[in-house]
Amino acid sequence: MLGKYDIVVTVKSQTGTCVAGHKVGDKIYISDKSVKGDICLSALTSLMPKVYAMYYDCQFPWLDGKKSISTHPCPDENNQVIFEIERILKEEYRDSNEE
Repeated sequence: MLGKYDIVVTVKSQTGTCVAGHKVGDKIYISDKSVKGDICLSALTSLMPKVYAMYYDCQFPWLDGKKSISTHPCPDENNQVIFEIERILKEEYRDSNEE
């Protein structure tokens, strides 16, 4: 079963010197079969558990009603990048969820 969301990961903040060159506003698009956009493997690997959970409709209790957006820090604590993970309902599911 494929997920009912597409995922957009956006760099929200960056401090220090990111060796991968991530800058605020960079976007990475994750769908059923692809990852589009530049992202270092360390950040991608650390993001994937949360991305995968959101992809399959998990609800994190700490999001306080913002069930479609979460944040995630880069594993490099000295040159921190903060990513925003947003899930977007795929077109084929939109009609059945609109009222």
